[in-house]
Amino acid sequence: MYKKTLTTVVAIITTFYLGACVSQEPSEADRIAHRYLIVDTHIDVPYRLQRQPADVGEATEDGQFDYPRAKQGGLNAAFMSIYIPASVDADGGAFEFAEQSINNVEAIATKHPQKFAIATCTADLITHFDNKLISLPMGMENGGPIASKFSNLEHFYQRGIRYVTLTHSKSNHISDSSYDSNEQWQGLSAFGKKLVPEMNRLGVMIDVSHLSDAAFWQVLALSQTPVIASHSSMRHFTPGFHRNMSDDMVVALASKQGVIQVNFGSSFIHQPARDYGTSRTAAAKAYQLANHLGDDDPALVEFLANYRDSHPYPYADLADARSY
Repeated sequence: MYKKTLTTVVAIITTFYLGACVSQEPSEADRIAHRYLIVDTHIDVPYRLQRQPADVGEATEDGQFDYPRAKQGGLNAAFMSIYIPASVDADGGAFEFAEQSINNVEAIATKHPQKFAIATCTADLITHFDNKLISLPMGMENGGPIASKFSNLEHFYQRGIRYVTLTHSKSNHISDSSYDSNEQWQGLSAFGKKLVPEMNRLGVMIDVSHLSDAAFWQVLALSQTPVIASHSSMRHFTPGFHRNMSDDMVVALASKQGVIQVNFGSSFIHQPARDYGTSRTAAAKAYQLANHLGDDDPALVEFLANYRDSHPYPYADLADARSY
């Protein structure tokens, strides 16, 4: 049954909305969540652990992932995102940062062998599901650690990396970013165009989340295997937000048997939340205060607190999520 399940239920992104869904329809939601093998393709626990050590094998006060919550929600496979900030990459520390993040993920499974296990293939997911373990596969967010060396890609494959998001918030040595107006490569770099077939050969999935539109179309033209968008949403609901994908992009992804996993963060699916984050009035005032007073000055902190009180953040709700 589980092999059929894995091909039927490819991936479901679990977010703070899962808790809301369970509270709304507990019996049906619980039945579905605990019957099928559920995969979340992007969880930022490794970066969280880099900043502040925590034991996610037990209940934690911070963050959005730990063992009790995963079990309660029916999450079976949690792709640990080996995220490398663009600033770390620019400073030359990407490789070492990635190594430490992978070490931290392995330490989770080592400390809690009755709860977690590292997964590197679909067979692992099925075995862990049968044994009531939560699988911890890994994907790399930002290909900076590859550093234009195929040997580095091979190294991280051997360490368990099974997808690579080619870039993140800044254009890097592989690809332009949807967040970066400096599209130095007009899509993929010369190395990036060579990297795509090498990833195909090795068996590392190409993740197009965060890529510029030009880079996305070039990846789709070059890749001989399906590609994924590990955490993207629909531009239809947030016009002009290029981090999300257009309808044409999603259709093209599907035509090559690719998969998109939707990011249900409010600013990704709810235009009022995006508008709040880019409010010119608030941003200009905060910028002015920061320049004159400093980022941690009490006057700036007070302004931001007062602004949030008088302008509550417009969180998306279940109606927004269900529109997908």
